[in-house]
Amino acid sequence: MSHGEFHRSQRGGWLRAGVLGANDGLISTSSLVVAMVGAGAVTQTILVAGLSGLIAGALSMAAGEYVSVSSQADAENADEEKERGELLNQPDAELLELTTIYEKRGLTRRLAEEVARELTAHDALSAHLRDELGIHDVLKARPLQAAGASAMSFVVGALPPVLLVATLAHSNLAGVVVATTLCVLAALGAVAARLGGASQLRGALRVVVWGAIAMAATYAIGAWFGALTAP
Repeated sequence: MSHGEFHRSQRGGWLRAGVLGANDGLISTSSLVVAMVGAGAVTQTILVAGLSGLIAGALSMAAGEYVSVSSQADAENADEEKERGELLNQPDAELLELTTIYEKRGLTRRLAEEVARELTAHDALSAHLRDELGIHDVLKARPLQAAGASAMSFVVGALPPVLLVATLAHSNLAGVVVATTLCVLAALGAVAARLGGASQLRGALRVVVWGAIAMAATYAIGAWFGALTAP
């Protein structure tokens, strides 16, 4: 009978990227919108600013993630080529290295040698990449996938304030955007904390506090510039 196990750390990568992108999109776009409201901009200008922030932010997230993950992929590929060459030119030394790794993990010398020989016979490169370098096929860097996921999560987070600008009267805009943003941030923080096995209240509070600080700061800057440029 099979025994399936669930570990929260297995989804740490995609969870971190998704929550980071959505939070970034929501906070940055909402902050941009309330800054424009504070400056006294008309609805059309605010909408253009919000859409521009959404597009620029999504592309920025995609580019940043692509460059970052590509660097990781380059390093992994270089390590793989190096390991491939060492296995070809120094097979005995590599077998000893693998044996030592298993011995340090608690196996007896005899069993460590047996395991190392069996894994080397099966797939020597995979064994060294996994157990010597910590490179797993499931977790290998995928730049395009990471870039697309980051861009999409940013767009999802940035959409609520943009849609509010497009549908609400100007007089109610700032208050509704702030309230909606804080509610969505609280929900995102709680969900992320729950999936990660942490306190939902703490997870919600930490993103709400930073979101409120960001919007308050940008609104104050917008209001200051609006006062400076007022006739």
